[in-house]
Formats: sequence, C-alpha cells, structure tokens
Amino acid sequence: MTRDIGLDVQQPTKECMDPNCPFHGTLPVRGQVLSGVVVSDKMDKTVVVQRTYVKKNAKYERYEKRKTKVHAHNPPCMNAAEGAKVTIAECRPLSKTKSYVIIEVRE
Repeated sequence: MTRDIGLDVQQPTKECMDPNCPFHGTLPVRGQVLSGVVVSDKMDKTVVVQRTYVKKNAKYERYEKRKTKVHAHNPPCMNAAEGAKVTIAECRPLSKTKSYVIIEVRE
C-alpha cells in the first residue's frame, strides 16, 4: 500500500519495507523539492545528487553556472542508479549529511 505524500509525483511500482521511505514507510517530506543527476550510488541506500543552477554576478551583470552535491536517501523501491535524473524532497535529518530523500526517478 502506497501513501500519498502530498506532492505531484509518480508513485513507485515496486514495494519496499524501508521505514525511511516516504511512500511505504513513515518518513514525512516537507520543505524544498529539488532535481538533479545522480553522480554516485556507491553508498548503502544513499546517493549523491549533483544540482546545477545559475547565479547572477551583480558586478559584471552576467550569470555564472554553479553546481552543488547533495546526499539523499535512496529507498529500495526507487533504486536510482548513477546517471539517473531524480527529484528529491527535504525531510528530517536521517544522518549527519543526509536530509533529503528521492521521491521520483525521471529517467
């Protein structure tokens, strides 16, 4: 049975028994919803998502590209691999560096 998390995303097709899954567990999601590309999936149930964005340089009146890496929880029902485009949502801190969870795999 999948839970409605309150966001307009596709429900996962697989089931999982992870308590930190927003769809099959009890983890609530709130706050920011970001998107990016998985650059590493070597950790257990954790992926590194790289986000690229543009920031305006006020002095030169131009835009510069920037990127940042975010650690996100990877539930077994999502199983995002390296190179996948994902949507992540903010949740309570799951570890020292992990405060996001994958809610959708787009590719």
